[in-house]
Amino acid sequence: MSEREWWRDAIVYQLYVRSFGDANGDGAGDLEGIILRLDHLGELGVDAVWLTPCYPSPQHDHGYDVADYFDIEPVYGTLDTFDHLVAAAHDRGIRVLMDVVPNHCSDQHEWFQAALRAPKGSRERDRFWFRNGRGVDGGLPPNNWRAVFGGPAWSRVTEPDGSPGQWYLHTFTPWQPDFNWHHPDVVDHFDRMLTFWFDRGVDGFRVDAVTVVGKHSDLPDAPPSEEGTPETDVWAHNPYTVFWPSAHDHWRHWRALIDEYERTHPGRQLVTVSEAYTAKRPDLLLRYVQPDQFHQSFCFDLMLSPWVAAMIREAVASVIDVLVPAGAALAWTLNNHDTQRSITRYGRADAATPASWTGNNLVYTDAPVDLEVGTRRARAMIAFAAALPGTLYLYQGEELGLPEVLDIPDERREDPIFLRTQGREIGRDGCRVPLPWTSSPAHAYGFSSADVEPWLPQPEGWGRYAIGPEHDSEASMLALYQRTLRMRKQLDPEALLEWVPLDVDVDDVIAFRRGHVLVILNVGSAPVVLPADLVGDTETLLTSWAGGRFDGTLYADACVWLRTLSPPLVQHRSR
Repeated sequence: MSEREWWRDAIVYQLYVRSFGDANGDGAGDLEGIILRLDHLGELGVDAVWLTPCYPSPQHDHGYDVADYFDIEPVYGTLDTFDHLVAAAHDRGIRVLMDVVPNHCSDQHEWFQAALRAPKGSRERDRFWFRNGRGVDGGLPPNNWRAVFGGPAWSRVTEPDGSPGQWYLHTFTPWQPDFNWHHPDVVDHFDRMLTFWFDRGVDGFRVDAVTVVGKHSDLPDAPPSEEGTPETDVWAHNPYTVFWPSAHDHWRHWRALIDEYERTHPGRQLVTVSEAYTAKRPDLLLRYVQPDQFHQSFCFDLMLSPWVAAMIREAVASVIDVLVPAGAALAWTLNNHDTQRSITRYGRADAATPASWTGNNLVYTDAPVDLEVGTRRARAMIAFAAALPGTLYLYQGEELGLPEVLDIPDERREDPIFLRTQGREIGRDGCRVPLPWTSSPAHAYGFSSADVEPWLPQPEGWGRYAIGPEHDSEASMLALYQRTLRMRKQLDPEALLEWVPLDVDVDDVIAFRRGHVLVILNVGSAPVVLPADLVGDTETLLTSWAGGRFDGTLYADACVWLRTLSPPLVQHRSR
């Protein structure tokens, strides 16, 4: 039997490079700032880190507009700094994943600049989606596609002679022109890019926006979306780019490259995880984790589930029932750089209202937020999610109990979603605010080496969440994360999941077993007395609340792990 791959059960910590630690005192995070804080990640117990894009970039979308895929953004450091980071992480047993953006690049990329100078029909323009406009003078876009961040998905260029010219496709913003993956130069470019970073010791990649990489070669008009569809959600209903099947040929090509790299570099064990929002369609998710494509794809339905027991269970069960029989790996997360932080989501007054969680992955509403309730629920959910089979991805700061910062002044917001919608959608800045490392406001609560204003403003009192105070309290969110992740590592990684029916009078409780461990979650607003025949022959391993005492009654918005002393069940499905 072959050795189990490390990434099937790992704990991966997402580092938003710009907001983790600022070592050079310019107000923006950098690679050296990460190196200085690696011991925090080691104490937390993570197996790998995932760096958001740290390539040279004009930072219109904070790195997801890449100008050069073979270097490091000077604000963050150099290639030598990057090599030092990889070595320092590996010395601590922490692997390093990077973020690759295959759908588009920056409009400052040398290829796109060359395309602007080149004539129609040139090789330079064919690397992108340049097309003539419609109408008598070509003044209308080539089709009706809409951009993810608002507005049309096309922009017109001025030709070298000064005349109005062709249009180019940009699924996200005008600063991010889409690559044409039918062109061999694009395929070769990314082959070289992956190999370049593997050669520097990178252990894998998170792959951005995979669902829009494919395009219908004729670029037909998209059908109209339903009335009331959010402005930044119209793109998701375009069948001629979303989930277009040609992209899977490219992922197969990547997997063949990676498999060959592992074969010729014994001891390397690489991983790719795709960002594919499949909206309660595990059958679509399965397409990305076929044995010849990605190693993992995020199971986002749990992150986007309302605070409703049946829907939380369905978000887990539907994925497990489809992926596990196919031998595919699971990858769970409750937070990331694109979604409002879980404490705020779960603390909203409409958190248990399914309709409020529709639309895009920002899951934002104007409902009032109770941070005490949100914190209690977020504690319960990390205990629940950490017990699931598969890999667990964390987002920086969630272990500190950070809420979303909702009141950033308009003039300080930088997210293109806010800018492209003229402020109609507040965007994602609120989950990207630089971390607090000390309780004192000096040096941006310890984020920076200098007393500077960080790139996004930190709210007053941000230091209450800092590492120092958190370390001093066993009741803190950080202490819960440390206990939970230690306990998770004691689970049998090959133990499958068995749902446990509960003989209780409420529908707010979910329970499952993995081996000898029984996990029970109560999402209701009242305590629940659990059946004695279920919890009587057990010992308490973990509680989401402080104190760790469990007497058979499960608090509201709480989760408990129990070790069952009777023989475990062994089946993985019980819907």
